[in-house]
Amino acid sequence: MAEILHITNGSVLTKYLRELDVQGEFLTWQEMLCEGPTIAHINSEEFFMIRKEFLNEYYDIEINENELKQELAKLNDADKYDEIVLWFEYDLFCHINMLGVISLLHQKEIKLPLYLVCSGRIEGEKHFKGLAELTSDQLLNHYQNKIELTKDDKDLALSLWRTYCGKDHNLFKPYIVQNSSFKYMSNCLKAHLRRFPDSKSGLNILEKNILEIVRDKDIKSKHHLLGYILNYQGYYGYGDLQLERMIDNLSVYFETSVEKLTLSRTGHEALLKIKNVSLEINNNMTYGGLKRLDYQYNKDQNKLVKTNINVY
Repeated sequence: MAEILHITNGSVLTKYLRELDVQGEFLTWQEMLCEGPTIAHINSEEFFMIRKEFLNEYYDIEINENELKQELAKLNDADKYDEIVLWFEYDLFCHINMLGVISLLHQKEIKLPLYLVCSGRIEGEKHFKGLAELTSDQLLNHYQNKIELTKDDKDLALSLWRTYCGKDHNLFKPYIVQNSSFKYMSNCLKAHLRRFPDSKSGLNILEKNILEIVRDKDIKSKHHLLGYILNYQGYYGYGDLQLERMIDNLSVYFETSVEKLTLSRTGHEALLKIKNVSLEINNNMTYGGLKRLDYQYNKDQNKLVKTNINVY
């Protein structure tokens, strides 16, 4: 019987797979590489320190170094496995983690057959589904139909990871139309470029959506707003912590009463693109190799343009 290493996108899925008695050893990947600085060489102390500092500074997360190193140590003895199965979802959060994992396997010169189990669109379902949201039959069926990644798929993942860690994210554009076994990659790359501030309004697509929800829906509180965004964020796959931080950055545009949140006048102006508000929001998140405020997304040109807004 084949010895299998499963690399999952989080502890909830790992627990679910164990409950279903899926055979093999599990490595749980607990990172959010879609935010914060990254360097191409994951298999390094420098990478570890960069991520540790970022998670601590932005999210007050203390990495459990022993637990992390214990998980990753499973890759030091890869010869005992016959294959590796990656369990990652349709969204940007998962896809960038997946690119990081594939790059790490490459850097460790692990050349085992590599399979992907990826959830998203489910026949008969209205909304996309995460792996842990699938029924046991659906999840096992996904596993049964796992896709073996080709050399071209792996090469694509390595190129995308290097681009993400680099200084020119417009280099993603040709990959948007490239065919591969990653059926949601194109949507994720498009979603990534829209994370940069719009060149007219200064709002990225998620910030715009959040302000529109406050404007158009009967939102009682920030917590209510969070629940809404979690369900209506398209291809981003952000977690509570990330979205709460975004809501806090945008709260300058809310007026809060006991009954509900309403959009302030400046919030309406931001949506009308009367002025560029990217500096007001003060969200200088780093995405891989780029600081978000150094570029803006030009919708007409469908690309990132360098900004000089932060010299004013």
